[in-house]
Amino acid sequence: MQLASLVTQTSGSNRVWPYQMQCYHCEETLLDNDCSAPKFIVNCTANIQNACQKEVIVGENGVIYRKACASFSTCLIVSAGYQSFCVPGRVGSVCISCCNTPLCNGPRPPRISLAPSHPPTRPTALLLLITVSMATLP
Repeated sequence: MQLASLVTQTSGSNRVWPYQMQCYHCEETLLDNDCSAPKFIVNCTANIQNACQKEVIVGENGVIYRKACASFSTCLIVSAGYQSFCVPGRVGSVCISCCNTPLCNGPRPPRISLAPSHPPTRPTALLLLITVSMATLP
């Protein structure tokens, strides 16, 4: 998707409104706060900062997040430079990611629960059901 500008008709003349990306922005020193609250939303510089960047640093005391508007090409270069330092979960890890949709550097995705969505079947009830089913077979 090319991010350029929007053209609208106003009183018979064309008016150009630059596309303005929105991102989360913070230099968060509070550990484990991924700064995805509405108060961290900023408007990026139109037609210059066309992407969002997220930096995740794993320290000895927890995770620190840095988020900002960025130029997509610059972000990709920086991200590639830090690729060898990105080992999620390891102390000292620095992971930088880039994205180009509004607020894409936002909340962490929800954790996938491995817990069953229904109560487990009791083995004795299951065994009884199998026994009854087999007893009715010809």
